[in-house]
Amino acid sequence: MDERKLMMQTSRLISKEAFRGSGIGVIFMALFGTLWAGTGVMGLQGWGFPYVELAAIFVGIIMVIEGISLIYASQKMPDQVSENGARRLKRMNFWFNIVFIAEGLLIGIAIAICNMINQTDLIPGVIAIIVGIHFLPLAALFQIKVYYATGVLLCLLALITLLIVPDTVMFGEHQILAPLSLLGFGCALILWTTGLTLLLSVKNPREAKEENSHNENQ
Repeated sequence: MDERKLMMQTSRLISKEAFRGSGIGVIFMALFGTLWAGTGVMGLQGWGFPYVELAAIFVGIIMVIEGISLIYASQKMPDQVSENGARRLKRMNFWFNIVFIAEGLLIGIAIAICNMINQTDLIPGVIAIIVGIHFLPLAALFQIKVYYATGVLLCLLALITLLIVPDTVMFGEHQILAPLSLLGFGCALILWTTGLTLLLSVKNPREAKEENSHNENQ
């Protein structure tokens, strides 16, 4: 492939908007992933305390720092958004807010219904399904293919925990709430992996661009 063409493609991939958007995405994945890990910790009912909690918090903090670094790096990049691009970004932000609000409303409704029918044990699984579904329109909106996998995996994991996993499992002499732990830690790993994928998607092209620039100068 022609070197100049490769650099042009790389430049588009690591635009200011890509850095900022990926940084925000990484932070979201870090925070919500850590919250889901907290759900998994609840299911352990004290097993592994405090090491499991500290490990989850450590991962979340590292990812938040990485996300902030992307946002900070984006502030130093030139604004390359055209008028059409600005309109597209505005439209994307509008639909993101719609999806986010719809997700929040559906979660609130689901929690209310589960409480009404006295099935509160279903709440974490139902929330995971709603969260998973909300990734699908975001994948199309932001053209981020990994979001499709994230959404599908979250939904599958929730269905497995709701339909197949036994209520409790004995780990030695310690009883664990298996659905809560599997769902919590599973969702955390899926979201953290998604965040890592976003991080690498902008860092690798940047490294490739720097390497190409160095080779060109030699």
